[in-house]
Amino acid sequence: MSVNGALRAFADAFPGEVVLPGDDGYESARAVWNRMVDRRPAAVVRPTRADDVATALRFARERDLQIAVRGGGHSIPGFSTCDDGLVIDLSRMRGAEVDPERRVACVAGGSLLAELDDAAQAAGLVCPVGVVSHTGVAGLTLGGGMGRLQRRYGLTIDNLRAVELVTADGRLAAASEDEHPELFWGLRGAGANFGIVTAFEFGLHPFDGTVTHGVVGHPIDRLDDVVGLFRELVESGPDEVMPTLAVGRTDVSISVLHCGSPEQAERDLAELRAFGPPAQDTIEVKPYLVAQRLLDGEMEWGHRFSMKSAFLSELPTDCVRRCADLVASAPPGVETVLSVWAWGGAIAAVPDGGTAFTGREATYWASAEAQWDDGELDTTCRQWVRETTAELMPYALTGRYVNDVEEAGVDLRSVYGEAKYDRLVALKREWDPDNVFRLNQNIAP
Repeated sequence: MSVNGALRAFADAFPGEVVLPGDDGYESARAVWNRMVDRRPAAVVRPTRADDVATALRFARERDLQIAVRGGGHSIPGFSTCDDGLVIDLSRMRGAEVDPERRVACVAGGSLLAELDDAAQAAGLVCPVGVVSHTGVAGLTLGGGMGRLQRRYGLTIDNLRAVELVTADGRLAAASEDEHPELFWGLRGAGANFGIVTAFEFGLHPFDGTVTHGVVGHPIDRLDDVVGLFRELVESGPDEVMPTLAVGRTDVSISVLHCGSPEQAERDLAELRAFGPPAQDTIEVKPYLVAQRLLDGEMEWGHRFSMKSAFLSELPTDCVRRCADLVASAPPGVETVLSVWAWGGAIAAVPDGGTAFTGREATYWASAEAQWDDGELDTTCRQWVRETTAELMPYALTGRYVNDVEEAGVDLRSVYGEAKYDRLVALKREWDPDNVFRLNQNIAP
């Protein structure tokens, strides 16, 4: 039977939804967040339970079809789709259930961050996650999970207790500190290589949902002073403060989220707000869930996007100044920014060897980001990202945030370090010797 015939027969028998080329909804089913990625899979399969994920996986392997796994569809390089292969789309496996007494959330593999945030906050609890609420829980978590609460409560993986997954041979398995602990170690930072995670269990923290959040902005000619103020806030501020520096074409700003009491926030942010006068000051007390959705429109689906990042030991002013010149030189119609996030705090409290994730000893994480709509600018924008990031590399440490690694053929020793890379290769040989899960920053067995 031909592949097309086999796909039709599979679609007729599969208990979930199967979308084939030519079907109504195929164009929307194949679309992903980054408009720069335009691929045409042979089928998009939407299971509703783990057994159906396993069925789809086995079918793809029998037909030698490449497998892409889609959670939220936000993969910057487009790993959540493929040409002529099978996309296993988990969007029908959604939802988060919270046990308030145990302070645990059970989250389905296709869930979005908003679902976890909403369910946890309804119980007066929180799990640290990313900053765009329509991001998928799975992709964010398996690469590490950066966000607004990371200095206080760690990365998302630092709050992960257990996962359920479908392995490369179509089996259902579980991993935690007590069950397959080595696999659990690898899933926390390199997880896309080892299986399709269909459920997560997270530990939660008491959190009343009140934060002090906003942006203090200045004209770009005050860059040097603002960078100095940002460094001081990062290096001497309490873990409740999460500051981020953004260098744009004409302005430089510090956005901050303080997760302590409003009274504590007023004291801790006084110097930041008094420095000026600022051209902009939007800092105010607000619900955490409001802050979590503020970037949703800016980062909506349908734009072209590229970025590259590094973990830094220091942030010299002259380095930021050179990056600012590049930000200003980007073509019209392209939104560019140098973004620098505070690191440390609870992230650094976890031993580096405790998870596959590498980069905990950094003081900063910095990224060059470009967003645009004109496809003719793709090459120019990606080159801008590379040139701007090159200015950061003299201060870069071993380790990269794998969710940002969009370049093909990256030596993953630069992402994980030699020792962790060797350990991950051994793990890959045990759990996926045929490299079924290779649409990722791939650890070859």
